Amino acid sequence: MRSLLLGLLATLSAMLPCSQCGAQPVVPSASPYSKWPHGPSTNADFFPLAVWLQNPSNAERYRAAGINTYVALWNGPKEEQLATLRKAGMYLICEQNEVARRSLDNPTIIGWMHGDEPDNAQELPGGGGYGPPILPEKIVESFGRLHAADPSRPVMLNLGQGVAWDEWYGRGSRKNHPEDYPKYIEGSDIVSFDIYPVVHDNKQIVGRLDYVARGVERLVQWTKGRQVVWNCIECTHISNPDRKPTPHEVRAEVWMSIIHGSQGLIYFVHQFKPVFREAALLDDPEMLAAVSALNHQIIQLAPVLNSPSLRDELVVKQEDPGESIATMVKRRTGSTYVFAVEMRGQPCSAEFALKDLNGERSVEVLGENRSLSISDGHFHDHFDPWDVHLYRLGN
Repeated sequence: MRSLLLGLLATLSAMLPCSQCGAQPVVPSASPYSKWPHGPSTNADFFPLAVWLQNPSNAERYRAAGINTYVALWNGPKEEQLATLRKAGMYLICEQNEVARRSLDNPTIIGWMHGDEPDNAQELPGGGGYGPPILPEKIVESFGRLHAADPSRPVMLNLGQGVAWDEWYGRGSRKNHPEDYPKYIEGSDIVSFDIYPVVHDNKQIVGRLDYVARGVERLVQWTKGRQVVWNCIECTHISNPDRKPTPHEVRAEVWMSIIHGSQGLIYFVHQFKPVFREAALLDDPEMLAAVSALNHQIIQLAPVLNSPSLRDELVVKQEDPGESIATMVKRRTGSTYVFAVEMRGQPCSAEFALKDLNGERSVEVLGENRSLSISDGHFHDHFDPWDVHLYRLGN
């Protein structure tokens, strides 16, 4: 696996206050997967947490880390791969090869996929360099064939970093053509993308975690609610031997993705440098523990995350207009949840104001062993760079 910068700053600054909260639902309460009888689970407690192109022999270890889905298999699926994943209780999104077409009654398979990143320049046969991206029309044609063979499962399309970064040179002749993307999306039921800012080699992107949110936000806008949006998350060196994400940065990328509308996550766990490791996440005790804790928190909150998001009940005020806290508000079983992430990599403080709340009460900060006081709907908190705070208010 492998818009404009100023526009990004302006867009996020303008967008954050209105994406904060809660009177009107902006996400349907029905499962986005309900139209596919053999697709991802429609249970309220299911949130897709996947790994990309991993050996099924590690499925049990990934399952223990909170992963529930494999996306792509090397030269697969094969019968033995499907058997191993099924034994581990792992779901799979895969190519629709001959083995897969003979396995339409296998509940392990919950979706089909196109080839990866068709929006990027495509390698020419015989090592002759790169040609143009695959045309969107070809993706739509392929989508039709996949659905004709099995309409009971969704089709996933994973796109490259051009989703978030118009100047991505890896698109070749289609660099600076974001208008291609709504056309690609027509060939999908689930659309994802990847950009890895921590380990990136371009100075415009490196360290800009907010490009992850930018790509998710654009997909949400382009899909207009017709497709489910997922995205990929970095958690290894990938091809940067000198830098890898910290657990704190991974947590920020995950929650800014969810807050901006992602409904599924795919961890990219390969490492190519300084040495190749297919399952580098499993070889990194610190990151594995952090990702496991993060996944299990998401699983615990899945019924909340799968409930409608709310608008117009929360206002976030900050002293510096250049600072920005992105938020999402949910309400479930009598509790209100505010999910917040710092988007600039700068320390800041913020005042949160929820409407129609009177009197004194407390706010639980989930996973941090602390609480805050709230008075007539107002509470304050501090954010260090890329901090995530998750708040729960009872009745």
